[in-house]
Amino acid sequence: MRTKPSAKAIGTNSLQAEPRPNIVLIVSDDHGREALGCYGSLGAESPTVRTPHIDQLAADGTRFSNAFCTTASCSPSRSVLLTGLHNHANGMYGLEHQEHHFSSFDTVRSLPVLLEQAGYRTARIGKLHVAPERVYHFQQVLKAGGVNDPVSIGRSPVEMARLCYPFLDKNSAQSANPSVAQPFFLYFATDDPHRSNAVAADGSPIFDGSKPNLFGNRPGGYPQVGDHFYQPRQVRVPPYLPDTKACRAELAQYYESISRLDAGVGRLIDYLKDTGQYDNTLIVYLSDNGAPFPGAKTTLYEPGMRLPCIIKLPKPQKPGFVQDAMISWVDVTPTLLDFAGVGTSSLGKQGRSFRKIIEQENVSGWDEVYASHSLHEITMYYPMRVVRERRYKLIVNLAHQLPYPMALDLYNSFTWQDALRTKRKLFGKRTVAAYLHRPAVELYDLQTDPDEVKNLAANPRYQNVLVRLQAKLKHFQQQTRDPWLYKETRE
Repeated sequence: MRTKPSAKAIGTNSLQAEPRPNIVLIVSDDHGREALGCYGSLGAESPTVRTPHIDQLAADGTRFSNAFCTTASCSPSRSVLLTGLHNHANGMYGLEHQEHHFSSFDTVRSLPVLLEQAGYRTARIGKLHVAPERVYHFQQVLKAGGVNDPVSIGRSPVEMARLCYPFLDKNSAQSANPSVAQPFFLYFATDDPHRSNAVAADGSPIFDGSKPNLFGNRPGGYPQVGDHFYQPRQVRVPPYLPDTKACRAELAQYYESISRLDAGVGRLIDYLKDTGQYDNTLIVYLSDNGAPFPGAKTTLYEPGMRLPCIIKLPKPQKPGFVQDAMISWVDVTPTLLDFAGVGTSSLGKQGRSFRKIIEQENVSGWDEVYASHSLHEITMYYPMRVVRERRYKLIVNLAHQLPYPMALDLYNSFTWQDALRTKRKLFGKRTVAAYLHRPAVELYDLQTDPDEVKNLAANPRYQNVLVRLQAKLKHFQQQTRDPWLYKETRE
């Protein structure tokens, strides 16, 4: 029998639940949809990553098959999730770290602040990675996380869940008013499965018995978390990566950290059930961006921006439903505010609520998304703007004259360094040269070319498509007051 954390006795609450749901937003770090069982990660030939708890959440709720981040970089993506504004509109152009110091505008009104004003108790645990604090204020910080801290709470999602237990109990002394059952908002943000960056000067992983390896996996595991090991020869290599020994070794470590994440999600759900909150809680599971490998994270190719999104309604009518409406992370804050009965007029109307379509068949009007990437690290200037329809996708590289700048963790990865050492020409289905040197405009037919390797921008047969999408993208930039629009206008 599982030992529960210390808290008041369970089952003593006699208060009537508020009609507004509790909200739990689970944000994983660099979790691509190709590494999740319910999105088909289990190949026919051999098993890959095992995610039974997240899969069960999808079985209980709705799985979105066309969900997209708007920028494939940690801080900018999280700022969009928590504001309903694209990063070029909220000011979080790149990473929040001290050395990069990107920060949202003081005038931005974020999800936790608006929910607090609406009477919700708010708390966060794990990685925040956005600033300033007054814009992204939570009433309680249960414990902070950070991928460069080898003992970060974000590397032990089961422990994260344990620390959330008192907050989940509506009879807890942490309630602002114990006589009233307030709804709560919990932001549960793991460091997993982000790389730990624990790499020696020669590029080798650190295994000294105390420090984590490339993906924060410790020798001996973490407290309360079973060890999940994957054999490199058994992993399934996604098509955007090369099938090499180095890549398989990294994928095996990556999958181990995903299994650790999955265990934490399972424990959090157990505690929601133990405290009697599960049936009145809206649970959202998603990732900030794609996997931490070249070709995914920091790019706006499909592996970087097409991500998992699972929503468990308080009282689902169609468990296991698959919704193919196209949504993006700019829609998340408007949706959660809609569930809470909070107006969204102050957000700037860049996203829209998808609350009413979560379990709806044959949805219309949800057939395109937009993406906006500006920087990752302060030295990684490479603004991209994207419009993505069901069939066609347009990527505009506003600084195409520059070589594509790679994040340090991606550049130092075994997979990339092995490709450089062996002078590999192909990296997955894309050439190394094409990855590093990109044209001003990229146009893809995702129906015939899902791996985005055949650029149709110069093909006369697709000029009408190109012109149409360019007009859409310009209209998007005008509507969202994109500062980079002026660069295009001047040029």
